[in-house]
Amino acid sequence: MPTMPKSFFWSRTDTAGSEHAILDDRQGLTAQGVMLAVDPVPYTCRYRLTVGADWSATRLEVEADGGGWARSVRLERDGDGWRVRTGEEGDLDAALSAAGHPPAGLPGTDEPGRLAPALDLDLGGSVLFNTLPVRRLGLSRAPAEQARRIAVAWVLVPSLAVVPAEQVYTSLGPARIRFASDSFTADLDLDPNGFVVRYQGLAERVFPG
Repeated sequence: MPTMPKSFFWSRTDTAGSEHAILDDRQGLTAQGVMLAVDPVPYTCRYRLTVGADWSATRLEVEADGGGWARSVRLERDGDGWRVRTGEEGDLDAALSAAGHPPAGLPGTDEPGRLAPALDLDLGGSVLFNTLPVRRLGLSRAPAEQARRIAVAWVLVPSLAVVPAEQVYTSLGPARIRFASDSFTADLDLDPNGFVVRYQGLAERVFPG
């Protein structure tokens, strides 16, 4: 009998929103997901992710849209770096301005070479993407207080701008990780397979419970 894909659903705790992901993690990871949120403007974000058997990310396609705008970005590992392609319709900056927020700028990046060190991808507002470095580095089984600094290609949502970032994952013991990026920190509770059950200040998993 074929193995059914896994289904995860998280409810946002920082704003009205959610994330639903359907995935297969038997050999690396293939996943597709949908995120909904109302901040900074109401949007729907859809993604398709491919991760190799070593849990290094290889491909990500993201589409985001809201009232009067739509954007897309595709990242593919190309040799030692990343190839980035984008699309844009409508005017996200006008929607942000109407809601009292600064402009988002363009999707993608003008300097894809700066993403070259990244083995991991991060999608703003998504809980699933924290599992990539956790599984790749075996952090859910690492000794307490072991910290690992990683380079990621960070896709901001809803702008879909792609920026290089450094993140630090510190094991706090079995099934608990501390995530840090610049001055931001949050503790993450994990299930036995390294998927997030609770992300402090961002989301909690409601299925499976």
